[in-house]
Amino acid sequence: MTDKKIHLTSSEITALWTTYMNDSMSKYILDFMLKHIQDPEIKPVLQYAYDISCNHLDGIYETFKKEKYAVPIAFNEQDVNMDAPWLFTDVFCLSYVNHMAKVGMVTYSGFLSMCAREDMRSFFTTALSETASLYNHSSEIALLKGVNYRHPYMEVPKETDYVESKKYLSGLNPFSEKRPLNAVEISHLYLNIITNSIGIKLSLAFAQTSANKEVKDFMLRAKEISKKHVKLFTDALLQDEIESPHIPDVSVSNSTTRTFSDKIMMFHMSLISAAGIGNYATAGAASQRSDLMVNYERLSIEVARLAKTGADIMIKHHWLEQPPGIKNRENLTRHGKD
Repeated sequence: MTDKKIHLTSSEITALWTTYMNDSMSKYILDFMLKHIQDPEIKPVLQYAYDISCNHLDGIYETFKKEKYAVPIAFNEQDVNMDAPWLFTDVFCLSYVNHMAKVGMVTYSGFLSMCAREDMRSFFTTALSETASLYNHSSEIALLKGVNYRHPYMEVPKETDYVESKKYLSGLNPFSEKRPLNAVEISHLYLNIITNSIGIKLSLAFAQTSANKEVKDFMLRAKEISKKHVKLFTDALLQDEIESPHIPDVSVSNSTTRTFSDKIMMFHMSLISAAGIGNYATAGAASQRSDLMVNYERLSIEVARLAKTGADIMIKHHWLEQPPGIKNRENLTRHGKD
């Protein structure tokens, strides 16, 4: 990252700030997991994820210095209690890294497409490649250990055809029979069951280790919403005699000792809420049955309301760091300050 002839664009500033914040969070979450991990096959996966986050932070910090870019406050050693007892099973840690790698691949591909400067494109190309390697590695270990998420099977198509009736898009009328799910719809239902299952366990772990009532209540509410969404998606599969996904043991311990700061836990929940809304938007756009489209839109609003509550809590306690933005031109003109 040495190009100083071309100023950073707003999208590049966004990409750097967001990546720094996310990797700062990941560094301390993974550091705690690494201290307690026992499985010799899973530990290298977490170590690789930790190294990726640290390398990203170092690289972005150097860019910040060269560009005279204010370094975000983000997170530090005070946001994790390394002396706390173990909180996550080894399998949960593997599933967590695999899930966050999926989020990272979507994020980095988006950032790459928004960057113009060569050094920025190079950085996010490498970040995307590393995260894809992390996803592949974690998936291979999960498959090897028999703790992978098993996608539903279906027969491969033997012929092609066109949709012949508008009824193919229907599904809201309770008095008419819904057509069977297609492969695209099954895939998105399955994916959203898995992501919500991870969210349930993460919310539970955060709830039981926080002493702040507002945070605890928020986490429990998030857990119940995720459980409700899992049931809705599972029921949609079962209506077509499709078994619900096989989910490995991703449990958490009974520890109630403060492990992570409320600030980092609330930030983490805002990150996975945003990812969840993105998943629902993609699933709603890809699904062709109207009942599924409406469900995804309705559930997205529910998650957005939860995220708004979380943001309000973070603002109240001064935990929400403000993203970079432009100056208020009217205030500058009228009062000489923004």
